[in-house]
Amino acid sequence: MSGTHEGTFEALRAQLQEAASTFADGPDALEGILLGIVDDVDRAVREPLEIFPVCHHSPASAIAMARRLREKQPKVVYLELCEDLAPLLTELRNCKLPVAVQAFATEIDGFPPDWAPLSVVAPLTEASAEYQAIAYALDTPGVELVLVDRSSDHVFQWDARATHSAEAGDAGTEGPDVPPAEEEAQLHGDAVGVEIGDLRPRFAELEEHLLRHGRVRHWSEWWHQYVELPLGDSDHDTYRQVMLLIGSLFRRLAPGDPQRVRVDEDRERYMWTRMREHLAATDTDPADCLYVCGAFHAASRVEEFGVHGSDTFEISPRSATKWQHGLIPSSHAAIEAQFALAAGSVSIAATLWAKNVRRTRVEPYRLAGQAGAKKPKARKTAAAAAPVPDLPPSDKLTGFLRQPPVMDRLDEAELLGWSVEIVRAARRNGYLASTADAIAVFETSILLAGMRDRAKPTPYDFQDAAVTCIEKDTVPGRRDVRRLVEIMMGGDRIGQVGYDALPPLARDVHDRLAPLNLKLQQRGVQRALLDIASQPELEQCSDVLWMLRYLMPHGAARPIMGERRLGERPIQESWDLALGTHQRALIELGYEGVSIEQVLEQRLRRTAYDPQATAATVLQAVEDATLYLRSRRLADELGTRALEALSAERSVDGAPEVLRRVRRLLAYYRTSEPVLPPWIESFVKTGYAHYCTLLPTAFTDDDATVRQVAAMLGFLFSMESLALSLGCDRTQLELAVAQSHPRDPSKTALLWAAQTQLGHLSRADLRARCDELLGNPMVVSAYPRYLSGLLHALEPVPNLTDFVVEAVSNAFGRLPDPVLLPWLPTLITTVRSGGAELAPLLIREAGRIFPGRLAALDAWVPPWRAQPEPGTAHRTRRADSGRRAVLLAAHPETCDAVASLLGCDGTWESAGPGPTGAVLAGRHPDTAMALEALLAGP
Repeated sequence: MSGTHEGTFEALRAQLQEAASTFADGPDALEGILLGIVDDVDRAVREPLEIFPVCHHSPASAIAMARRLREKQPKVVYLELCEDLAPLLTELRNCKLPVAVQAFATEIDGFPPDWAPLSVVAPLTEASAEYQAIAYALDTPGVELVLVDRSSDHVFQWDARATHSAEAGDAGTEGPDVPPAEEEAQLHGDAVGVEIGDLRPRFAELEEHLLRHGRVRHWSEWWHQYVELPLGDSDHDTYRQVMLLIGSLFRRLAPGDPQRVRVDEDRERYMWTRMREHLAATDTDPADCLYVCGAFHAASRVEEFGVHGSDTFEISPRSATKWQHGLIPSSHAAIEAQFALAAGSVSIAATLWAKNVRRTRVEPYRLAGQAGAKKPKARKTAAAAAPVPDLPPSDKLTGFLRQPPVMDRLDEAELLGWSVEIVRAARRNGYLASTADAIAVFETSILLAGMRDRAKPTPYDFQDAAVTCIEKDTVPGRRDVRRLVEIMMGGDRIGQVGYDALPPLARDVHDRLAPLNLKLQQRGVQRALLDIASQPELEQCSDVLWMLRYLMPHGAARPIMGERRLGERPIQESWDLALGTHQRALIELGYEGVSIEQVLEQRLRRTAYDPQATAATVLQAVEDATLYLRSRRLADELGTRALEALSAERSVDGAPEVLRRVRRLLAYYRTSEPVLPPWIESFVKTGYAHYCTLLPTAFTDDDATVRQVAAMLGFLFSMESLALSLGCDRTQLELAVAQSHPRDPSKTALLWAAQTQLGHLSRADLRARCDELLGNPMVVSAYPRYLSGLLHALEPVPNLTDFVVEAVSNAFGRLPDPVLLPWLPTLITTVRSGGAELAPLLIREAGRIFPGRLAALDAWVPPWRAQPEPGTAHRTRRADSGRRAVLLAAHPETCDAVASLLGCDGTWESAGPGPTGAVLAGRHPDTAMALEALLAGP
């Protein structure tokens, strides 16, 4: 075999050696590179197992693949794709292309924790050689498809993250036309992309040279002009040898990045090792096989290359990471963003693929029952064509390299149609375009093509011309002219995974939402109306939608009307659903469990048991478990975890959130449960002692805000009765307040409020302190800060609301404008930050105190200035004490019935002429008056 092909490329070697000597002034490295390229092509051509080099998403590769498969009809197809993705390929017939085959792992073992989740995707389009090979192998009886590339686990074992970052950095030379981060471009998320046939120069100077001399802006345009179009009509040997030449050229001119070179060579060793293992196990003739790989790997120089290569490479075992596999929707924009291609290049490739199919009359392969594919026309049944015998390849490179470029004739009808259509699209999107703009686009396209040495304008030339002639200073709509051209050239096709190819969780979601009678697999937003009062069965749909809202990205399930609160049942709800648009997120949920309840429980546990979890975050998990899952078991478990988190905290940063959530949970359990759960009783008891311990430090700590200290006091005062019933001692709180000595004015006012609540400071003394501050010119500038503390004091001591209204009124009446006016924004932000709890208290109390009409304001006297004289009140009460209960004595039946019910015997006293009632209290009223003053306050 080798002797037959020994002289195939001898003439080309001689010409290249002569050229190297002429241009390099003698034998040099250039000669080694050029002759090495020929050796690489010769070696790959002479290999008994036919190597078919491809470029990813290349129409020329897809046409050549379809043609070669029908000619050769191989029995085994080896494909450069992660070997663990093979079971998914049969589900492609249930999908609408483009889609991506995905490997996903959340529970990782053997990799750094910050890498999680791990994700690998391999997108497939109809205009790709790999899809042609897959469709042929799956629908042709007796043909076996074998994936031979490294597994998804080995992608990360070989430090794929570093390699992926390097590829992203090298791909940054794509030019200014970086695709926008639109929704369709995010379909792959942050997954690592795996492509078949990455053909791009890794030598930056080479790429810059090709772009400059090719007079194009980016690599995708150069490839389209100088590779796709010339190879579109070439025969098999010419296509194969040219692709091998390009792969060898880019390989030999690649910079010596040790990491990337090692990964590439290990992949080649891995694939050839797998192919030799399969050939030995099945005893298959290599002549009946076809190896589909990237042109870069087809020109490999590793020792393991070929069916007769060495077997020294050992494949390392996979890690213990649990991998999940599935199909996710993809799009042209997502592929371009994933592999740093020019915006619109994949759409242009799809359009060129359709043209090539019509022009060459090559019948492409499509999976039977493929969703979204056109049904083939009925043809007369004929016997299967016999495989074409392989002939010794001839030298096609010499003729291809020496022939002048073929200049396509100008297709005026096509270009005119493009020009008219782009003007129509621009007008629909708000541009002031006219027929003159269509003419200008037509002429400018021809001008740009001529400047770039081509007679027929390419889609890239037309796009530049349209932007030049139509684009203005601003974009009137959502899309600019460049994006309109991409849509016109075929648009951004978005794939869809069929119902049968979805994971069990996604199918379960669709089944449970079936009563809504919506086409949830379609893209776009759909409105769902749930009248749960008249259709109780829709409550289960409501439960599913609320869990999806919690688990999926924003916009997948968005409530328009209705809310879910603890202890409440839904009546009517309205939702905007976009599950088809967010199909990838729904599929990835299926990798985490078999039901959304299981996934939600796992995430809540993960949140609660995170080492950085605080008591507030764990309490939120408890509330979510009760709200969405209605699971008392899980809520009790997470509540115990919240108790542990609270005991371990040494700061008060989460005190406001803890107070808010504990109050809400207590209110729920008190109304829905006969007894409180043990965990929340322990939480209140522990929290009471915990915050009493931290209170003196928090008052003096500059890092602790007044809102956080107020939340601590709110917890202590509002939970005091329950804590005392559980065995806590009020002395703890009194000692904590006595040991607090704040220096900040706002915290000082907060301490005064706490002392008033405990009875250590009367309202008269509190009023006197505030009046003293207003009357002291040395500290009057700090009075607004004291008021801010009093405003926050409404959280722990709400019965001071009337006093806060009084203090604020005095501030407005007595503070000078240089002090009052700068403080007003602080007052507004303080009330707003307090949320819905403080503002209603102040407004309601102010409405009760202040007059309701403007006319009454002039004669109105504040109640804190119109206090009655103590003697007057005493005389009034003494006069009233002589009055008798005349109505009660006239109708004694009610009192007799109550006395009989209680078992009391007695008779009614007759009214005598002497004094009645508490005679002693009337004679000595001082004690009663003092008690009245203490209870009623000033």
